[in-house]
Amino acid sequence: MTIFLYRGSPRLQYLGPVAPPKTIGSREVHAAIERLAAAIEVRHRRTQDLFVLGIANGGIPLAHRLAERLGIKRVGDLDISFHRDDIGKHPIPKEFAVTLLPGDVNGATVLLVDDVLFTGRTIKAALDELFDHGRPATVELAVLVDRGHRRLPIVADFSGSTIDAADDEDVVVSLHDDPARDRIEIRARRTGAPRAPVTS
Repeated sequence: MTIFLYRGSPRLQYLGPVAPPKTIGSREVHAAIERLAAAIEVRHRRTQDLFVLGIANGGIPLAHRLAERLGIKRVGDLDISFHRDDIGKHPIPKEFAVTLLPGDVNGATVLLVDDVLFTGRTIKAALDELFDHGRPATVELAVLVDRGHRRLPIVADFSGSTIDAADDEDVVVSLHDDPARDRIEIRARRTGAPRAPVTS
């Protein structure tokens, strides 16, 4: 297992094999979030109508952290439950995050935020949900982890880190109220088990 991290440019840096238990600690997680925030800040230093929307569920805490770091007031949540293409296999739970928009998205610049970018299906569902509420001028995507294995033609505009995980592994991001407990785990998927809901 090999991990690559961005350092402010598309060039990747080799960090070597990930030893068991395949856990990336809080220090590395915070560094990845800071790189992500710095890249967004450079591009949107003068953007007046930037909306930051966290994709439920994993993207919500990341979106709020980025908004706080960047001093952005227009931050909200985007629920994709009714747009998932696997809704037949994974029914909507009784308790789920609802879409909360910080204003009218028509004509706005929207930054979608998610924790892990995998197949691209979650992002497609997020776009469907977003456009149900209006027609933004621009939509960009920021993810903490890009793990490859895309199934749809979707690319992140901003990525904090890239993890070379196998298709039969789950990449799970945990962001806590106590930042010292933040971590990223690469877990082997049990035979016959569905993919973890945090993979996008």
